[in-house]
Formats: sequence, structure tokens, C-alpha cells
Amino acid sequence: MLKSVLLVGAVVGALAVAGAAGAAELQVKMLNSGARGMMVFEPATAKLKVGDTVRFIPTDPGHNAETIKEMWPAGVPEMKGVLGKEVVVKLTKTGVYGFKCMPHWTMGMTFVAKVGDGKPNAAEAEAAIAKAPPLARKRLTVDFAAIK
Repeated sequence: MLKSVLLVGAVVGALAVAGAAGAAELQVKMLNSGARGMMVFEPATAKLKVGDTVRFIPTDPGHNAETIKEMWPAGVPEMKGVLGKEVVVKLTKTGVYGFKCMPHWTMGMTFVAKVGDGKPNAAEAEAAIAKAPPLARKRLTVDFAAIK
């Protein structure tokens, strides 16, 4: 009996470790200048899995990472990072996740992740892109096409 309990405990523990090991972390730099020009997240896009995390690193000062409300899966709490502080976001649901740096939103400082197949809110995300400020719309259009 004790051996059975220990065996079950070992299996459950191994599965928990395997599940945690399967999750990935993507590091995204918040930059004043990068490969795509001024005020960028690098990388600007990602295709991820449910359970992965994104770590936004304020490489240059004066940036934050926060939700683009209309580009966010239903039921997932929105988030707003503090200016100049690192932010870690766990992606808990399939869908499209849009992020912006609020001080540089009109300059097009955006990041888009597709988690899983991204379908649950893809239409809403496309509609939100159409309403974004001109420079943000330009970058989001290219980035959304890249993750489809």
C-alpha cells in the first residue's frame, strides 16, 4: 500500500515538473531604437503556447507594457505595467494578445502574440487594428499578418 502511494506521488510530481518544463519564457526588450526604427519592442511578435510567459524588459527608460484592450482574449484580466519596470505576463488562454507602450502608442510601439491558434478573438483584434493611431496601425497590420 505504501509503495502504491509513493509511486502515485512520484508520477504526479514528475508530471507537474514536465508541465512546468514545457512552458517557455520570451524576453521582449523595450527600446528607444531598434531594427524597426524608434520606440519598439524587440521582438515585435511571437507565436506562443498557453502557459508561456512574456517578460518585458525596460532596456531603455521611459517605457511600459500594457494591454491593448480590444486585442485581448475575453475573460483574461487586463494588465498595465509601471513605467520603467519589468513586467511578466503569463498567457493563460488561446487568442491574440496585443500590448502597447502607452507613452509611445501613437509612435507605434506595439507587441502582438498569437497563443495557440489565436482564433477566439482574431476578428476583434483586426477590428482594433483599424482603430489604432496611424503609426501603431501600420506596425500592427504588418505584425498581425506575420503571426496569422
